[in-house]
Amino acid sequence: MNVILLIVIYFLVMNLIGFLMMGSDKRKARKHLWRTPEVMLFMPALLGGCIGSIIGMHFFHHKTRHWYFRYGLPLILIVQIIIIVALLQSPIEFITL
Repeated sequence: MNVILLIVIYFLVMNLIGFLMMGSDKRKARKHLWRTPEVMLFMPALLGGCIGSIIGMHFFHHKTRHWYFRYGLPLILIVQIIIIVALLQSPIEFITL
């Protein structure tokens, strides 16, 4: 399988997890159930699922009032984009399997 394809699948899964975790925590909040710790909501974003977490935050109207989510998630996304651009510009060659 192509390395690039594996990376794309990984990012898709992490974004889906980030999106679903925001929805799950919002549902728990409405039902007054035990909540997901905020650090766990940041984990998928830090691991590459930032876009899904941001979309989930706005789609479910969840954590939009917290400054560390409102500014932190976009900041993480910007850092990840810079890292991806730097990797693509580097002399490293991605081999296919």
